[in-house]
Amino acid sequence: MDKMKQLRVGVVGYCPPSRFDEGEARIRIREAYDKIMADFPDIEIIIVSGLTNAGVLKLAYEEAKIRNWKTAGVACKKAYNLRDNWFPVDESPIVIGENWGDESPAFLRNIEALVRVGGGKQSFREAEEMKNRKAYVIEYDLPILG
Repeated sequence: MDKMKQLRVGVVGYCPPSRFDEGEARIRIREAYDKIMADFPDIEIIIVSGLTNAGVLKLAYEEAKIRNWKTAGVACKKAYNLRDNWFPVDESPIVIGENWGDESPAFLRNIEALVRVGGGKQSFREAEEMKNRKAYVIEYDLPILG
């Protein structure tokens, strides 16, 4: 049997302490995943995010599980120290670098497509990098709540 083709989709966006409309973020994630399924039929989707079970990352992982998609994570050692609050991803986590953002190059090497839902400087930088590579990118802006 042929090994099914895979598409590794990175998901980036708001993380605590940023506050955002989680319901709206979940709608955007579902919309992005539906579009990916339509654009890449018969391809196994793997969602790659930042391991923590919080913010947009948590919502992305939860929606992936609802769809029976595999999950993976790339994070820095600061996130590793929060491992009690990791999402239980399917693949062995990749932990690289000391500080937030140090994992970014490894994360970008690990994905072929990207979904951004809100986010800060790192999320925007990663989305720009993927667009510069002519990768498949879906972006949604989402306001921060006061």
